Amino acid sequence: MIIPEINPHHMAVIEHQRKRLGVGRGFIAVKSNCSLQSYVPAIHPLFDLGPTRVLACTYQAISGAGKTFDSCPEILDNIIPYIGGEEEKSEREPLKIWGTLQNGVIVPAEEPLITTQCIRVPVTDGHMAAVFASFAQKPSLQEVVDRWKSFSGIPQALELPSAPKRFIHYFPEPDRPQTKLDRNIENGMAVSVGRLREDTQYDIKFVSLSHNTLRGAAGGSVLVAELLCAEGYID
Repeated sequence: MIIPEINPHHMAVIEHQRKRLGVGRGFIAVKSNCSLQSYVPAIHPLFDLGPTRVLACTYQAISGAGKTFDSCPEILDNIIPYIGGEEEKSEREPLKIWGTLQNGVIVPAEEPLITTQCIRVPVTDGHMAAVFASFAQKPSLQEVVDRWKSFSGIPQALELPSAPKRFIHYFPEPDRPQTKLDRNIENGMAVSVGRLREDTQYDIKFVSLSHNTLRGAAGGSVLVAELLCAEGYID
């Protein structure tokens, strides 16, 4: 389960997978759930500061359910506060992404403790998250912004065709990111963050946004394939 900018080292599990399955070629690699691709990338540049607790409420587009407004009339003028199985995946999968490879197995991270609520909202594309986070070493707001702006991964270093030039885009404006304005940044492959401030219960809070059918689905899978090609797993 790979987000190319975050855990490309997990590709090493492929050799163990082949041995376990008794095959010399082929493998199974997947992308993570689209709901967490808005907030996990924003937390990752801060991971060495020891995130201890994360609360994320996601506001997810109808295309995440394979729907349009024509096929989902119940969403018009409405919000549905339940997406089956989404919260469980949103709380479990980040720990696997941040996990370590031990004896051919991905061992999930033990922290941060993550709790989520996933809500379906009446927009076509774009998953937004309201995120609260605490750390063992509390960063200043400026440090968070600096880390977001400077963060880069292997896809950017390799200049992979589908990779955004800048993975995380920070907006200082109080009303950004907005789904309609910002979901298509860098062909929908970048993540947007904004509304960063201190919180009374957690260390920081912010809002983040990703395009669920591009970065979160088809585009994210293509980027994984491009990385696997670049690393020699696909001829």
